[in-house]
Amino acid sequence: MQEIAQWIQSNLGLTPEIQTRILTSLIAILILIIIRRIILLLVYRRTKDVAIRYRWRKTSSYVSFGLIVFVVGSVWFRGFQSLSTYLGLLSAGIAIALQSPLVNLAGWGFILWRKPFQVGDRIQIGDVRGDVIDQRIFMFTLMEIGNWVDAEQSTGRVIHIPNGEVFSKPLANYMDGFQYIWNEVPVLVTFESNWEKAKEILFEVIAKHGEEMTKTVENQIRQAAGKMMIYVGKITPIVYTTVKDSGVMLTIRFICNPRRRRGTEQEIWEDILREFAKHDDIDFAYPTQRYYINHLEGKPEARANIQENQIPNETKS
Repeated sequence: MQEIAQWIQSNLGLTPEIQTRILTSLIAILILIIIRRIILLLVYRRTKDVAIRYRWRKTSSYVSFGLIVFVVGSVWFRGFQSLSTYLGLLSAGIAIALQSPLVNLAGWGFILWRKPFQVGDRIQIGDVRGDVIDQRIFMFTLMEIGNWVDAEQSTGRVIHIPNGEVFSKPLANYMDGFQYIWNEVPVLVTFESNWEKAKEILFEVIAKHGEEMTKTVENQIRQAAGKMMIYVGKITPIVYTTVKDSGVMLTIRFICNPRRRRGTEQEIWEDILREFAKHDDIDFAYPTQRYYINHLEGKPEARANIQENQIPNETKS
């Protein structure tokens, strides 16, 4: 070993003291890596839960990194009077040279402390929406939803966002409080349709899909009310009536799971199509162009008073 050390010193210019520090650092890093691998191996054998494995993997990574910095720093900076001096110089260098990463590091601390979201939550930050699939010291990762895909389904793209964005952009969490959102399905029927019967049919359809959901949401609201001031009025499904240019708009408003939004809409629409097909006095409306002759089609008491000689020839024929 002494001959190897002398050869390294003569050829690479590394003194025995520096060689000892390098060797000590490598051994310490190797030991910490092995310990982490053993811990993860034990965890993986005990559980198959993806979320638990992920948390152990991330936590062990952070702890190992911190220990490596501490051990290697103490090996190479023994000449300093105290560890506080070493940490002070390190902090000053980071603050000057790494402003953006420092903001992202502060964002990471904020995310861990305040927990505006967790891995598995569906969020929107700025104009980007997606499911959180990873959190790291300087960034978090989303599986994008929406964009060119309808009903907020996955696009397949993975988006990395700096942690510092939580300080500068609005953040919406689909899963915080209670894990459901309001959704609406507009159904447009013609003016000539029996809209009251259509509305009753829509109530029956949405009641079938929303009954169990309402009970679950009520329980979650009571639990969330203990943490935040959350007040939600009517949570049972409802159908609103509005008049549009092409007909009577009946809008179904209901609570749904954000990840099942498209599937729920499909089930509701299929039931609506089947039920409307049974009734000849209900028909869907769509943009059309038609002529309305008030003195012939209007209500008897609301018709315009037009003399016979004022009727256009094309109308008479």
